Amino acid sequence: MTQRLHLVFGGELVDPQKSAFANVDDIHIVGMFPDYESAYAAWKAEAQRTVDDAHMRYFIAHIHRLRDEEQPASPTEELG
Repeated sequence: MTQRLHLVFGGELVDPQKSAFANVDDIHIVGMFPDYESAYAAWKAEAQRTVDDAHMRYFIAHIHRLRDEEQPASPTEELG
């Protein structure tokens, strides 16, 4: 079975119309989730918790899309 990992994270943006964080050191990592449904639930909870702050924004990153298991390992993976 293929895993579809998702990362939920967020923080204060410089401008609510853009996606640049005000301070990268303060990014809130909510967690890594095994499927989109659980990631969405976590994202929704954080988004609702911070709904009154227009500069706070949370995102879901599709980590599983960063890797193509059919491709050979990159040179950096082989260093590990």
